[in-house]
Amino acid sequence: MGKVYLICKSYVYESESYWDKEKKQPRSNRTLIGKLDEETGEIIPTGKSGRRKAGSENQPTDGAVKKPITDQVNLLAEKDEQIRILKAQNKALRKEKQEILDTLKSLCRKMAD
Repeated sequence: MGKVYLICKSYVYESESYWDKEKKQPRSNRTLIGKLDEETGEIIPTGKSGRRKAGSENQPTDGAVKKPITDQVNLLAEKDEQIRILKAQNKALRKEKQEILDTLKSLCRKMAD
């Protein structure tokens, strides 16, 4: 399988999926990479030893993780906006549906009388 970067609220995780032969089920290992800076879209590393220093060997190069994460953050923001719009439309349609049902009920009552 492969590595995937997950963004949960303002935290970024690295998730690696694998097949557990004993249990015959998919499993995954998830590791916290850092906190997402919402203004810049960059990952601020976190961990037991605290924030990593600028010259740290383990720190990813500028283009390695930051650009894809920024693209994913932008994509998630677009999706969130689409979801908000669709929820508003759904609410309006439910209201319209209820008004139609109420009108039909009143017409049926008038016809029954």
